[in-house]
Amino acid sequence: MPAARPRASFEPIPPDFDVRTFVETADNFQYADRISYEMIANNGIEQFEKLVLLHVIIGGKPLVIDGFEQVLDPWPFTPSWLRGNMGDKPENARNLSSKSNIPLTIKHYLKNMSKLTEQFFEDAERYRDKTRQRVYLKDIDCPDVWRKKVKEHIPPGLFYLNESTGEIGGPGALDEPGGRKGRGIGRAGDLMSSLPPEMRAENLMCYIGHEGTYTPAHREMCASLGQNIMVHASTTVGEDGKPERPGSSLWFMTESKDRHLVAEYWLSTLGHDIEVENHFAQLIAWKKAPFKTYVVEQRTGDFILIPPLAPHQVWNRGTRTMKVAWNRTTVETLEMAMDEALPASRIVCRDEQYKNKAIVYYTLLKYSNLIKIARAQSELGGDQEEMIHRSLKIRHVQRDFKRLFDLYKNILLSEMFAPEAQHGREHPELLPFDGNVTCAYCRCNIFNRFLTCKSCKNLYSEDIEEPYDVCMDCYCMGRSCGCQSGYTWVEQWRWKDLMHRYEEWRAQIVEIDGHITEKTPLPLQEERRYFSKKTLAQVCQEQLKIRPFVDIKNPNPANGESEEDEPQIDANGYPKPAKKKSKQWLSKHKSCHVCLHRHPKWKMAFCTNCDYAYCYGTLFRAHDTMPLAIMEDPAWKCPHCKRICNTGKCRSDPRQNSYEPKGTLLGHDTRKVADPRSVECLVDFSVSNLNWVREEDVAMENRRAAAERAKLANPEFDDRYMDLDHDQDRNGITYSPVHENGDFEGHMNGANGSGLPRASDDPWNESSLYPDPDPNAEIPRLGKRNREDEGEENNTSRKKKKNKPKKSKDDTPQRLEPKSTSGKQYQKEVQRKLLEEAKRKDQFILVAARMKGKSKIVKLRLDSDLLEAIQNRPVLERPAPDQERESSDEPEDDTGNILQSDLMAARKPVVTPAQKEKAQKTFRVRVNNDETYSTRKRNPEANLPGKPGRPGQRKSRFEEITIDSEEDDDFVNGYGGPGTGRSTGRTSTWLARKNEGEEDLPTELPEDFRDGLINPNREKNIERNRIRNQQLAERRKSMPSKPTAKVRPPGAGRPRKSTSALPDAIGADEDEDGVGEDDDTGEALLLAQSAAAALEAQRKAEAEKARAAAAEKEAQENLRAKMGIAEVYFGGSDEESLTGFINTLAAEDEPLAHERAESSSSPAANEPPLQSTNSIFSKPGMEGKKIKIVSKRSGDGATKTATTTTVTAPLTGFTAVNKKASKAINVSDSESDSEDEIPAKAPAPKRPVGRPPGRPSLVPTRGTSSGRGRGRPRGRPRKSG
Repeated sequence: MPAARPRASFEPIPPDFDVRTFVETADNFQYADRISYEMIANNGIEQFEKLVLLHVIIGGKPLVIDGFEQVLDPWPFTPSWLRGNMGDKPENARNLSSKSNIPLTIKHYLKNMSKLTEQFFEDAERYRDKTRQRVYLKDIDCPDVWRKKVKEHIPPGLFYLNESTGEIGGPGALDEPGGRKGRGIGRAGDLMSSLPPEMRAENLMCYIGHEGTYTPAHREMCASLGQNIMVHASTTVGEDGKPERPGSSLWFMTESKDRHLVAEYWLSTLGHDIEVENHFAQLIAWKKAPFKTYVVEQRTGDFILIPPLAPHQVWNRGTRTMKVAWNRTTVETLEMAMDEALPASRIVCRDEQYKNKAIVYYTLLKYSNLIKIARAQSELGGDQEEMIHRSLKIRHVQRDFKRLFDLYKNILLSEMFAPEAQHGREHPELLPFDGNVTCAYCRCNIFNRFLTCKSCKNLYSEDIEEPYDVCMDCYCMGRSCGCQSGYTWVEQWRWKDLMHRYEEWRAQIVEIDGHITEKTPLPLQEERRYFSKKTLAQVCQEQLKIRPFVDIKNPNPANGESEEDEPQIDANGYPKPAKKKSKQWLSKHKSCHVCLHRHPKWKMAFCTNCDYAYCYGTLFRAHDTMPLAIMEDPAWKCPHCKRICNTGKCRSDPRQNSYEPKGTLLGHDTRKVADPRSVECLVDFSVSNLNWVREEDVAMENRRAAAERAKLANPEFDDRYMDLDHDQDRNGITYSPVHENGDFEGHMNGANGSGLPRASDDPWNESSLYPDPDPNAEIPRLGKRNREDEGEENNTSRKKKKNKPKKSKDDTPQRLEPKSTSGKQYQKEVQRKLLEEAKRKDQFILVAARMKGKSKIVKLRLDSDLLEAIQNRPVLERPAPDQERESSDEPEDDTGNILQSDLMAARKPVVTPAQKEKAQKTFRVRVNNDETYSTRKRNPEANLPGKPGRPGQRKSRFEEITIDSEEDDDFVNGYGGPGTGRSTGRTSTWLARKNEGEEDLPTELPEDFRDGLINPNREKNIERNRIRNQQLAERRKSMPSKPTAKVRPPGAGRPRKSTSALPDAIGADEDEDGVGEDDDTGEALLLAQSAAAALEAQRKAEAEKARAAAAEKEAQENLRAKMGIAEVYFGGSDEESLTGFINTLAAEDEPLAHERAESSSSPAANEPPLQSTNSIFSKPGMEGKKIKIVSKRSGDGATKTATTTTVTAPLTGFTAVNKKASKAINVSDSESDSEDEIPAKAPAPKRPVGRPPGRPSLVPTRGTSSGRGRGRPRGRPRKSG
């Protein structure tokens, strides 16, 4: 199991933390070295590249380059630009408190950064609350504009995916199209650029964080070089004028040469593994660390270079920080990755995203071509040959080519099979290389050869094949699928092609050196002969033969026996005697010399010098030996033969010097990240070695001594550095601002190097709310509780004895007293919170007495009169105290509501039954137009004209009425009724839209709008309208009859004014007969219906029913009369239509006398009056005849009404004014288009309407309007936004 020791907990950094005081009061702290941006231009790019190599890569120290804020364009890096150009881009922000992702947009995150920051400044101790939201927008893609702007000013060799550091027109430059010189030969700044674009790892990322966000202690992936530049940070005032917190980032960095010491300190003292990247070390932990820590406060324009394999962590401060970061791969980092970084990542199953072995191969291809170009140009002679021979950049390419070839040679040696005489010839399956094959267990990238299991490829589904691919390193460690054996070989490159590349590149190295030296590589077969160990592929071949195949469908056969039987217990609790093992079982198993358990022999390591056998788990934990190191050694000797065995029996032997592990192993359960089919059959890597570590300080001291020896080496004498320019003046850049005596130079950022205001000389400044941690304090840890010591001052004296408190019957055991200052501070904070909680629960005295160890009974001496008065007081009802502070209604205490996803639907809050009763209800009701609150031309689209074949549609208006559920009864009975208890308002959406922006105008209807109190003349207006409607109805009886709408062919007619429609007769302006009624009648009926009382409404309803029945009967009679006239006129001909009959009778007549009088007295309309061009009354033989015109109206309900108008034809005709044919025939008693006219619209039918032969009566065939839109099918899909 993993380590059970206490682990250091997460301790946030205070918001007003003083960096200067913290650094200057500790011996192991130092500011990182800084140089300015101008110094690079003054000393040249070559000197700067040499500085990076000596100081950062070989020396392993961080370097800061400041001043980029003076040359970077500030506008693209502002929140306004990011919000406007990338605001809608969805990203996954990391909630560091809950270890979860929040999908949101960038603009949503930027909008809430101030709230996320201010939550830590509300209270002095608020920053300690570990449940507060710490949302970090990290690892997001860098915008292209940012990339271009940063690339303009960063030195080319340090930027992302740099392909060449050669100069334009330099040695080896080729001519480009257009006559321009290309870039000269030079090594790549980032070897990732050698890969094909589809294989590259995109690691140019952006990081946006607020106060309290952080990056745990970690090392850069695959030992790469880290670059980080801050492009924007908040100031005291934001872009919107609101106050903000100044932004910066605190970096705690270490040296590369201290990496083993840092890792051991993390494991043994803090209880965490630096490779897992899940712990942010406390300030106290950094102060007590046995290594030097470099501190950087990064501000806008600071460019930080991070050494390879150097652990570091980052803490963001202020409202906002924006950074751009990327990684680079060089030859030096590739060597570190192959030797150290990849094996360490394989243990914890960390992804290998950089494809290091593929980078080696493709970079060799690139450099080989460059060397060929340089060779070809040098053969031409002249000045070009001399420039190439003197060029340092070409010599750097040749040096890197040799070092890369050594890595390539080691890759091929590890993949070579054993001689055919030993294991036969293998026939691997060929799978073309695409860079996407990864190990199913450790998730590393596989370059060429690997093992695959096809027995369990259909374990998940019979239809989906998923082979189990495992790298050779994991298989030698005992990691595989449940089958354990039966694997087949697969290769991604033909072996002969790789061998051909090897010989070609080896010949180039011989050509570069000019002759064969001791370092000249040999042919691959010769290198294999001098290789003293077994190759990795050969070890896999041997393990495939000895490991048994396990059928995953039947893993435990019936006749098989387990490796170690569990002890059986009888009914009395005594162990039963174990069954005697068979000889066959004993012959296949062997007892371990250390753990004494019997294991299968294929799981044991046998010594070649004695008959002892060790299990691989014991060798890994007790002797720091990996299984591969044992398997590849053909003459392996056991610890007993090496005289380092640490068993109890061997320790008694004076010749034995027991081995102690050099480091701490906490163990990692990798089953969560590996393929579910994976097993560990040799070593359980989740078990710690703490049982074998006797003295932790010994391992720490060994690591420290090794680090000190590494620091003594001069970087200039390192094999990775080659000074070829012979220039003794290499001190042009003084990159170290710290002298040997520790004094800080004045060219640092500010007087203290951090940019912060100076604090007082007292390191423990009590004016700060957050004092610096005590360097001698103990680190707070998870699972370890610290207690308060009342006698804090007496702890320093050992002579003074403390009196033990006497135990009472009801007292619990006394708490342990804390031994450190931090423990006492922590205990005080715990007690303070407990007392505050006790006050809310009315238990303060009880809890306080419990803390002090005193009695729970409190005696109060009161006077008898006062006691009696207290007892006679009435008992007040008090609400129950809150059980949890987190359930408060204050929004600032609910940390989960500060920032939520704007892409996912918000969770519906839980509504209690009491809240449901008080919840508001919204009703949607039809709105009846009222003349008092409306104008005539308010909605011109209310009555739309009908189209051919379709009647016009009258739109209804609705309003939403919000009513509290306590007034539901009042809403049913009426508005503003008695017993409501409060005023009932009806929200009007129309009034709100109309009066928008006007503060003095109402936005809702008054409570008594139906009682007529808002308008004193409302009752008079209603009565006047009723009398007027009656007069209009009587006058229609004496008006000329109107023809039906079907009697004319379709034509262009002037549309009439639209009025509001009845709520129950939508689209009834044009009925089946095509005759429209006066809109004023409908409006009058609407006003009467809305204003009349319940009794009057009932009376009118009964009268309406009677009138409807009479009108229906009269309509039938009129229809029969018209059909009779048509039959007489046609004379039995079916070809003529009723329209033709009326057209032949049409004639022009003068208007009647009373019509002229009414037209002269009526108000003028906006447009000239529309007159009939061919009235039916002007036809011959129509003088004095009476014609009945029936209009039929059908509503939403079952009730139908009909209106009959009898008109007597005038004796004289009236003059035609409009000769144009129209769709409508207007029959009116006046010439003006006033409210009294009765227009009739009739959309023309598509075909003549007549009575077919044999049909007894003429029935209208045109259908009414449907509720769906014109031409819209029912199944029409909705367009996506």
